[in-house]
Amino acid sequence: MTSAPQHAETTLAFDTSAGHCAAAVLRDGEIVVARGEDMTRGQAERLVPLLEEVLTEAGLAWSDIDRIGVGVGPGNFTGIRISVATARGLALGLGVPAIGITTFDAIANTTPGDTAVPAPRDQVYLSRAGHAPELVPKNQAGPATLPPPPPDLAAAIARCAAAADPAECPAPAPFYLRPADAAPSRDLPPALLD
Repeated sequence: MTSAPQHAETTLAFDTSAGHCAAAVLRDGEIVVARGEDMTRGQAERLVPLLEEVLTEAGLAWSDIDRIGVGVGPGNFTGIRISVATARGLALGLGVPAIGITTFDAIANTTPGDTAVPAPRDQVYLSRAGHAPELVPKNQAGPATLPPPPPDLAAAIARCAAAADPAECPAPAPFYLRPADAAPSRDLPPALLD
């Protein structure tokens, strides 16, 4: 008697929370493809084509995806929104769970200990065991581990998402540690400013 072939679990992960666009495919516990491109602008236009490229390189189709892992920050406000919105849209369209992974958790997946994410104005977002993440001057971060190169970050996000229980994960949402640099327009009606 022959048994039916086992379905390989496939996670598509991506991140645009910094000056990059990165994606990875994890299939049955192994990273099949991981790519990253440095870019300070254009992530919104580049993300979906990059996802299609990594799926093609892995020999997969959109229908082969079982879950999505997405980097939720901290980092660039616009970049985080691009990834989170894309993940939520893909999850809805494909009928698969989307799992948000902080950059802190992705870093800790590869290197335990304090983690830090570069921030503007010579600062870092710092996460120390037992403390809430905070924004601090870079020289106060100590020996915290910084994010790996973008392809490795996407791979770490994929591993974290694959290990998560989708039933215990809310829909991905941006993880911000500071308010936006821009204020709402003063020309908006008061009801929209609340």
